[in-house]
Order: sequence, then C-alpha cells, then structure tokens
Amino acid sequence: MSRLRRPRVQAALVALVGGLLVYTLAHVVFPYHTSNHDEAVYLQQAAMLLEGQLFLRPPVDGPFRPWFFVESGRGLYSKYTPPTAAMFAVGKLLGGYRVALALIATGVLAGTYHTVREAFDPRTGVVASVLMLASPLFVVEAAVFLSYVPALCWNLAFAASYLHADRTGSRRTAALAGVAVGIAFFTRPYTAVLFATPFVLHALWSLRELARPTIERVGLTAVFGLAGVAATLGYNAYMTGDPLVFPYQAFAPLDGLGFGYREIAGYSRTFTPMLSVRANAEVLWLFATEWVVAGPLGTLAALYGVRTVRRRGFDGRQLTLAGLGLTIPLGNVLFWGNLNILGELSAPSDGLVSFFGPYYHVDLLVPVVAFGAVGLLTAVEWGRETLPGKLPTERTRPAMAALVLVVATVGGATAVAAVAAPVAENYDVTRQYERAYEPVHGRELDDSVVFLPRTYGNWLNHPFQSLRNDPGFDGETVYAMQRQQFAVVDSYPERTYYRYVYRGQWAPFLDQSVEPRLQRVRVASGETVTTDISATVPAAADSVTVRIDNGTANTSANEYTTVNDTTQLSLELRTNATRSRLSGDGIGDPIAVPTPRRGTVTVVAFVDYGANRAVKYRWAVPVNETDTGVRTLTPRMEVCWSERLCGGQAAYVPGAHRDGITLDARVREP
Repeated sequence: MSRLRRPRVQAALVALVGGLLVYTLAHVVFPYHTSNHDEAVYLQQAAMLLEGQLFLRPPVDGPFRPWFFVESGRGLYSKYTPPTAAMFAVGKLLGGYRVALALIATGVLAGTYHTVREAFDPRTGVVASVLMLASPLFVVEAAVFLSYVPALCWNLAFAASYLHADRTGSRRTAALAGVAVGIAFFTRPYTAVLFATPFVLHALWSLRELARPTIERVGLTAVFGLAGVAATLGYNAYMTGDPLVFPYQAFAPLDGLGFGYREIAGYSRTFTPMLSVRANAEVLWLFATEWVVAGPLGTLAALYGVRTVRRRGFDGRQLTLAGLGLTIPLGNVLFWGNLNILGELSAPSDGLVSFFGPYYHVDLLVPVVAFGAVGLLTAVEWGRETLPGKLPTERTRPAMAALVLVVATVGGATAVAAVAAPVAENYDVTRQYERAYEPVHGRELDDSVVFLPRTYGNWLNHPFQSLRNDPGFDGETVYAMQRQQFAVVDSYPERTYYRYVYRGQWAPFLDQSVEPRLQRVRVASGETVTTDISATVPAAADSVTVRIDNGTANTSANEYTTVNDTTQLSLELRTNATRSRLSGDGIGDPIAVPTPRRGTVTVVAFVDYGANRAVKYRWAVPVNETDTGVRTLTPRMEVCWSERLCGGQAAYVPGAHRDGITLDARVREP
C-alpha cells in the first residue's frame, strides 16, 4: 500500500485505467466508427502505410475515390499528413487499430501528469490526470480515430520535456522536446503552433541572460523542432509539388486560415470576423459548460486555481501553462472550422459539436485540468485549515470526512453525468449503424464486389466508413460507388456482384434508421438482352401509367403508355444496341426509346390512388454498348411515396412496404 501513495504510481494507474476505458469505449460505443467521416481517411491512410504506400492507384478512376483523398497524376493521396495514421498503424501491428487508441490515451494521461508536475508538484499532477480522464471531450475524442488526441499526446510530450529540461538543464529532454514538437507540427501544424507559442516566449525570455547552458538547451529544442518543420515541408513538396502547399490545401485551396470566402467539397461560407467571434463564443461556452470535467464545476475549479496561483505569484513555468488559455482560443478565431462544427448557430445542440464536443479546442483541456487541480487541492487545504478552528477537536475529522464525501459525490456524479451524455448520444448513432450495416456484416462476401450508393456525392467511406478497400483494391470484398459500374465489372470479371441500397433518409445522427438491402446483381450480354419486370398493384389503385426513358435530353428520350390491368404488372424490357422496347400484359402498343451507348434505361410505373395520392415504382437498368450488342445489369428498384427520397433513398426492400407492394426484376440473355 505504501507504493500506492507515490504520485508516480498513482499517475501510472490513472493512465492505465484511462487506456482500458478508451479501448472499451472504442469497441462498444464506436464499433462502426462515428458520424464524423474523417475516421475512415486516417484508417485508409494507416492501411496504406502498412503496405508502404503513400498513393492509392485504383483500377478505375472515379468509382474508388475515398473521402478526403486528393487526385494527382501519381494516384490518390490523403489530405492529412501521415503521423496520426502512422500511430494507428502501430496499433494494428500490435493487435488492432484500437490498441493505438488505448496507447495514445495512456500517453496523454501520462503527459498530463508530467507536465503539471513540472509546473506545480507531483500531487497536483496526479489530480490533473484524473480530471483529464473525467473530461468528456477527452474521453470521446480519445475513443475515435481522429487526429486531435494524437496531436495532444505529442504536444504534452513536448511540454513535459521542455519544462523538465528547463528545471534540470537536461540536454536529453531538451532534444526530446524538440522531437515531440516537430512531430506535433507534422501532425497538426496550426495546433502545434498555438500550443508551442507560450513555450517559445518562455524560451526567449530565458535567453535574456545569454547563459551558455540555457542557449545550448534551447538550441537543441529549436534544432530538433525545426527538423520536424523541415520534414513537413519536404513531405508537402513530395506530395503536392510545393513545400508551402499542404495536402489539405491541394484538396481545397479555399479551406484555410483567415477571413473571407471559404469553401471545401462544395460547401462554402463567407467567414467574417463577427461571425467568427460569435461562433467561437458559442464553442467556448459549450466547452466550459458541457465538455470539461464536471461541466461548469470544472471550469469554476480552474478559475479558482488561476486566482490561487495569481495570489501566490506566477512563476515563468506556470505562466507558460496559463498562456495556453489565451493562444488556443485566440488562434482558433482565425479558423472557420469552429463555425462548421456548430451546424446552425441558433441551434447549439446540432452539428458535430453535439457528438464530439469542440474538438479544435481539445488542447485547452491542459490548462483547465492543471489549474482545476490547483483549485481542488486549495479547497481541500482550506477545509483542513479552517475546520479545526470552527469545531471541537473530536468532530473535526468526521466533519472533514463528511465534507470530502459530499464534494466527491457531487463532483463525481456531475463528472459521470457529463461523460455519459455524449457517450449515450454516440451509442444511439451506433445502433442505427448496426441496423444499416447488417446486410453486409451479416453474411460472407468472399470474392465479391459491392456497389455502394453515393449518399453524399462521389465518395467512398462517406458515410460508409466501415466498408473500406484494401490499399491494393484486392481484398476479399471490393467496394465501389454506383457509377461506371461496367468498368468496375471489367476490372473484376470473375467476382460476384452486389448492390447495397437502403430505404429512408440516411440520418443516424438524428436517431433515424434505414431499411437496408444487399441486392444480388447479375450481368447479361448479347445482341439483345431481356429484363423481366413485375410488381403487385394495391387493390385501391385507380390507374397505372408506365413510362420509359433513357436519361438523355432528346425529344424521343421518353414514352408513356397506360396499363389496362391495375392488379399486377408483368412487363418485358428488350434492349439492343439501338432500341429499348417495353411491352407486357395490359399494354396495347409497346413503347420504346433509343438505347444510350453508356447510361441507364429507366422504367417508371405511376400507380394513382386518386385524391392526389400516388406511388411510383422505378426500375433503373444500367446499359452499356458492346462490340456484339449490349449488356445490362440487374436494375436498381425503388418504391417512391415521396419524390424527395426518390433516386437513392427509396429502395425496394422486400417486406418493408405497406399495401403488400412487391417488385421484382431479372435480366436474361436471349
């Protein structure tokens, strides 16, 4: 038990418990990752690094481009620099990517202890590490595959090493500080600059006496730190062709610091100083009231700690730590990302911030937990000094124990509740993911290709993060977007093909689920290919009108006809290189449109109930001209009660439709 009283042992236990907690949360709460789709970018990049690749070279340009990957003449590359992905890759080597999350969390908690110990004392360092572990922002961000906590780990390694070198004169830890801040810069350059600024000012102040040991120590930190900057610029030059153009700028040149017009991936805003101040005020309020340890209680403890240290008198090292409370919020005023995570400013509960907190301010936890620990310990000392003078001796110890118990209960319950709220919200999202991914994860898909919908545009892993390709695009299952499907088929001619579709709006972050389906897709080719189409028509229907179109702007691009039988549709679409002809039971004269060389022939049945009620059935048949005729794929089928959802969110899912509606389609060669 005597060893447990040592601060270093206590800090090690806190770090170990934190690592295990984060590992558990990553598995239980985030098994399919989160609604922040950047996770897949880092994991795709990690898999590439394990294969010795910086570029992806897919077999077909277009259908295989992952989210946030830049197109270049040498292949696709991530808009993010590689240190974070490299850390995740190490976890994979040790048994799984989530092992890295546990190790990084352990490193952050250990770094918190050592940093605060150097600025104050070991006991304060232990309390600060506990407060970090109890902070919702740390717990949530540490359990997901994003770069904010990995960058914090390197920043804390820098801070602890720098302060240790400043106290002891150690050249070794001075050099280690430089290495750490160099890697931090490579990981998140602007974040590292904001974190390092108070330490740079402290270093410059310490050089005022021109003492040789100080010059050598600070020089070592600077040299190794600048080596990290040089490595970053070298990476930029290799990837983008310009050392001053970061990959994220190559991806979106208008996604940068400062005010004015900003744009990324089709989303744009005019970012003004007033808008920035308003957004950052909202972000900081959420940070102080919901995302630090015990919410407002943790913030009050930190403010009390600052007041306490000010009364005692700041030394230079403590002032440096306090300086983070200025550089991080002020620096973030220049970054429009803090506006984007809020969603609508008038609705503070929407946007990514409601699930992950103000993650651009995660480094701000360092001064908060440091001075929060000072505040708590000062309050305890005040109680120990005050109670003996207010109560009889025999009542002092029970009163002190009762006071500590009450404070611990209230503070602990508040801290647990603060952590539980975002964890529960994210777990609700996971339940929707579990249902959405069930058709894919619930069956063997060896030697297959799965076509995925373009929910948010022409990107893989956005939103389907769990469905990622191997770096060589040669895994047991290959994922491709539902575009250029025949080119994908040609690249994988011997595989089995599937199409993942769903019914409903994709909004797991709104606690909305979809009805998913994994549809078997077959290829048919020949001089003429036939697609047999059938459907049931509800008894309440008044009439059925059928249309065929080929998706072009020609005057002959679509034709209509009325179906006499309103109980059952039984149609036949015969497609050759020139015409696509639709006939069937109840259709007097067949209708036809020109077959596109490469495109889609769509058959639509309008089922009219009268009184402005109708449902639309759609069969979208991909077609492609060949040297000997034409080939088609099994059509994508939809049942549309709302035009808004038709064309991607109204898939036909057997057993999921009212009025007993059923659809079917089969392609066959002559």
